[in-house]
Amino acid sequence: MKALRAIFAATTALCAATAANATDLEVTHWWTSGGEAAAVAEFAKAFNATGNNWVDGAIAGGGGTARPVMVSRIIGGDPMGATQFNHGRQTEELIEAGLMRDLTEIAEAEGWKDLINPPSLLDSCTVDGRIYCVPVNIHSWQWLWLSNAAFEKAGIPVPNNWDEFVAAAPKLEEAGVVPLALGQQPWQNSGLFNVLIATLAGPETLVQVYGEKDVEVAAGPKMERVFKAAEDARRMRKGSNVQDWNQATNLVITGQAGGQIMGDWAQGEFQVAGQVAGEDYTCLPGLGVNEVISTGGDAFYFPVVDDPEVQKAQDQLASLMVSPAVQVAFNLKKGSLPVRGDVDLATANDCMKKGLKILASGNTLPDVNQLNTEDTNTQLNDLFVEFFNDESITAEDAQARFVDIVAQGD
Repeated sequence: MKALRAIFAATTALCAATAANATDLEVTHWWTSGGEAAAVAEFAKAFNATGNNWVDGAIAGGGGTARPVMVSRIIGGDPMGATQFNHGRQTEELIEAGLMRDLTEIAEAEGWKDLINPPSLLDSCTVDGRIYCVPVNIHSWQWLWLSNAAFEKAGIPVPNNWDEFVAAAPKLEEAGVVPLALGQQPWQNSGLFNVLIATLAGPETLVQVYGEKDVEVAAGPKMERVFKAAEDARRMRKGSNVQDWNQATNLVITGQAGGQIMGDWAQGEFQVAGQVAGEDYTCLPGLGVNEVISTGGDAFYFPVVDDPEVQKAQDQLASLMVSPAVQVAFNLKKGSLPVRGDVDLATANDCMKKGLKILASGNTLPDVNQLNTEDTNTQLNDLFVEFFNDESITAEDAQARFVDIVAQGD
C-alpha cells in the first residue's frame, strides 16, 4: 500500500497530461462478446449525446485478463477516464491509495441510496462512508441454460432441474451432443462450482464458507455433496473444447451442447442470435433446485485525473449510467437486471422476468466477489482449473485443498 501511495504522489502531475481532449473520455471494460458489445453501445450512445466523446477501451479476454491491465495503468500514472470492475473488493487498495474519485456528492444529490436496490450494491461501492463507484446492473451466476433443440435431438424432455440434467447426460451423448458446455477461462470453472454451492448446499453455506471463512462447513457433508456434483459436471463437460464463455454459450445456441451453467449475461448472446426464451432455449434459475440469485454485477469507477473538464465529463457519465432510460436500454441488451426498481421492463423476456420475480422475493445472496479478496478468488480459480481438467484429482482431494484456501482467506 505504501508503494501504491508513493506511485500516486509521484505521478499526480502526469495524470493531468492524459486528458488531451476535455470531452474525450476513455472507458475501459472487458465487454467484447456480441451481446456485451450491443449493451455497452447503449452507454456510449447516451454519453455521446451529452456532447462528450466515449473512447472505447475494450480489453478482450474477460475480467481476469483486463483487471491487471486496468490496475497497472492507474497506479502507473496513465489512468483512463472510467473503468469497469465487479461489485466487491477488487478496488480496495486503489481507493485506499486515493486513486479513485469520491462520488458521494453526486450520489447524495441524486438520491442513489433511495433508488439503488438492493442496498448491498451501493454498500460494495462504499468505503469509510464514502461512495466510489456507480453500480450499473445486477448479474447473477445461478442459471442453467438449456438448448431445446439438443434435447429434442436426443428424444428426451428438457430437464426441470440439475438432477434431471445429470440423468439426461447419457442420452445426450448417444445423440452426439456434449451434455455440459464449459470453457477454459479460469473464472468459468470456479464460477460453475460456486453455483453448485449456492444451489445444492444453499446460500447460507456459501456465505458461511466465503463470508465467514467457516472451515468446519467447508469440510462438512454439504460441501461433500457439492464436490460430488462437481465430479458429475467434470464428466459431462467432456468434448466441450472451447476457451471463452461465449463460445461455450454458442454450443448451446447451436444445439451442440445440452446446457451451460453461466450468469445471466448469456442472455445477451441468445438475443443476438435471434433465439427466444421459452421456445429455443430454457432457463432454470438456481439450476431448478433453489431459485436464488446473487446480487453481483458491474460497477464503474472513475480514476483521479487532475483536469476539471475531464472531471465534469466523468460526473456526467456517472449520472447517466443510473438514469432510468439508460438503465433500461443497457440491461435489456446485457441480460442483467437494473439497479433501480422504478423502471419499466415490460419488454423483458421470460428469463429476465424470472430474475425480477426472484429479486422481488428477496431470495438473494451476495456475489462471491463481495465476500472474497482477489487473492482468494485466484487460488480458487487455480484449484478448479486443475480439478475440471484432471480426473485423477478426486472430490476428496479437491475438498481438502478447498478447505486450506478457505482457512487462509481474509
